[in-house]
Amino acid sequence: MQAPAHILVIRFSSMGDVAMTVPVLRNLLEQNPQLQITVVSNAVFQPLFEGLERCHFHPAFLREQHKGIAGIYRLYKELKLLIAFDAVADLHNVLRSQILGTLFRVSGRKVSKLNKGRDEKKQLTRKTDKECRQLTSMHERYAEMFRKLGLPVSLRAEDAAYEKMQLPVSVAHLFTTGKKQIGIAPFAQYREKMYPLEKMKVIVSHLVDENYSILLFGGRGEEAAVLQQWEDEFASLHNVAGKYSFKEELAIISNLDIMVSMDSANMHLASLFKVPVVSIWGATHHYAGFYGWGQEIKNIVEIDLYCRPCSVFGNIPCYRGDHACMHRIEESMVLQKIADISNI
Repeated sequence: MQAPAHILVIRFSSMGDVAMTVPVLRNLLEQNPQLQITVVSNAVFQPLFEGLERCHFHPAFLREQHKGIAGIYRLYKELKLLIAFDAVADLHNVLRSQILGTLFRVSGRKVSKLNKGRDEKKQLTRKTDKECRQLTSMHERYAEMFRKLGLPVSLRAEDAAYEKMQLPVSVAHLFTTGKKQIGIAPFAQYREKMYPLEKMKVIVSHLVDENYSILLFGGRGEEAAVLQQWEDEFASLHNVAGKYSFKEELAIISNLDIMVSMDSANMHLASLFKVPVVSIWGATHHYAGFYGWGQEIKNIVEIDLYCRPCSVFGNIPCYRGDHACMHRIEESMVLQKIADISNI
């Protein structure tokens, strides 16, 4: 099979899922110097790909001109005008991407679709007779798709990290204290993936007392409001949420010493820059294959429970009703992981 010269990569969805494609694409491009890639994804995620040579980005506006079937067809026509792609890699494999892929297949392009491993993930998360074992990582699932297109790729963590980004003037003042900088991202898309805020606040208080500088990350609206209250209450605490552009937030994350997060996008964003992450896991489990790129398993904070994991994405309410997987994690467990990394 002749290796394609230019492929279209489709990956919509959440920020964390899109971020997980970046180290795979970087390995792919470095190991296939003849290759050009065009990524189509949500427009806001463009800064994730700006450091990749021979990687072009085409924005998708899925709530505006690219909404619905008519919008996907409009997106197809836009992409078709760019270049005659040799092949298409559908890294999402949902209705939107399937429609887009089908349009390219009809026009004669080879299309490879993501194998999500749904059956084995059901075995991992079912209530009884769980098969608790490490499944294929999503990074490896992405890589396998490119191999099917005739593009060899080996995943090497040492070859796929970004360097620290230069801090814009707008955020440089956050790093003038001389203290170690710890990012805290206490929120997640689903409640079942969140460590209780009152317990996280205790952790923040301890870190401030230990003379760390803390940067708080979260979304706009209610999340930003909660974090602003914390900033008003503690010294050496800075709320980043809702105050900077996504690109500026990436620059801030790249310069952290440690990130503390849930199984969430911030874990994956920090991983792009080799920032060590203390990640807290409740309803979900790294066995499902969504662990941060290059992160060490020893930095995970979790407890063993017969019901874990109860879902792949954390979007199913706790059937026990007590959210024990998070509430039973002591604050001291998280603080110890931070201390272990900080003292290296």
